[in-house]
Amino acid sequence: MPHTDFSPEAYAQQLHAKQVRLQSLLSEFDAPEPQVFASAAQHYRLRAEFRLWREEGQRHYAMFAPGDNRTPIFVEDFPIASKMINQLMPRLKNAWQNSEALSERLFQVEFLTTLSGEALITLCYHRPLDDAWQAAAEQLAAELQVSIVGRSRGKRTVIGRDYVIEELTVGGRVFSYRQPEGAFTQPNGRVNSYMLNWAYEALGEQPDDLLELYCGNGNFTLPLSTRVRKVLATEISKSSVNAALANLADNKISNIELVRLSAEELTQALNKVREFRRLANIDLDSYQFGTVFVDPPRAGMDHDTCELIRRFPRILYISCNPDTLADNIRQLSDTHRVTKTALFDQFPWTDHMESGVLLERR
Repeated sequence: MPHTDFSPEAYAQQLHAKQVRLQSLLSEFDAPEPQVFASAAQHYRLRAEFRLWREEGQRHYAMFAPGDNRTPIFVEDFPIASKMINQLMPRLKNAWQNSEALSERLFQVEFLTTLSGEALITLCYHRPLDDAWQAAAEQLAAELQVSIVGRSRGKRTVIGRDYVIEELTVGGRVFSYRQPEGAFTQPNGRVNSYMLNWAYEALGEQPDDLLELYCGNGNFTLPLSTRVRKVLATEISKSSVNAALANLADNKISNIELVRLSAEELTQALNKVREFRRLANIDLDSYQFGTVFVDPPRAGMDHDTCELIRRFPRILYISCNPDTLADNIRQLSDTHRVTKTALFDQFPWTDHMESGVLLERR
């Protein structure tokens, strides 16, 4: 779906097309019409990554068409990115143009910003970083009022912090999130806020416990924990686990136990197929799970994980791929029915869509 018309009318049309597609995929399950959460048409993306291309003695921000890494598309501004990224781009470019210490063998730049006004810039190099780079980067960080991470082969140098802090309001409470450099975070902050509040309302107040698979940095875990007795959350990424633990502490939340296991490993543990040392201090039998929350990768859930979650009365599912979502619901549809659906337009001007469903036992 290539887009050349970025008018409000064109955006409304492409969002409607996504809604029609989601409804079509879920029609065999008698799913209700989705609640639709639109994005801003510009300045919605909080992350951006650019390769640098050298031409006529200067490095320029560049992007490439899929399958072509030799024909750069120079980027002077990036309207889909946050206003802060657009403000930082020319200032950073001016800095490396005037500093050999910053520009020498610099090949990639990454921006990470937040709705709460923080920014982190990652500079990637094909050379070791020396004292001259350190001094120049410290001065730049002070001038731009950002944190900077320098990356070279096998080494990372941090000036300031290696994370930003986002603040999001869910159910009337402000939650603070550490978002580490290099780790996954939701790119569209406003739509992420819509997702969190939708999930919070869809879950409702529950007297029992929540199992969460693929919890990441605790994006959903924190607000959903306020709706249940306690939570067992799993995540395999070490950096995401560390961020989640910090977020639990920062938000003073004590009813969550976090374990570094994949969904497949947890399935084996709950089915008592294997024992894991990482679960040694967790009493799985003490949990009374009424709801499972899943936000899997694009491949969706594997067959065994689907079979695991069908044992729970409620399944709250956030999906970044409606096709694998439909496949998973198909496997679950004999025991569960879809009672709520939502479309979250995380990625305007693309075919990608984020969706949410609540399945309840028949």
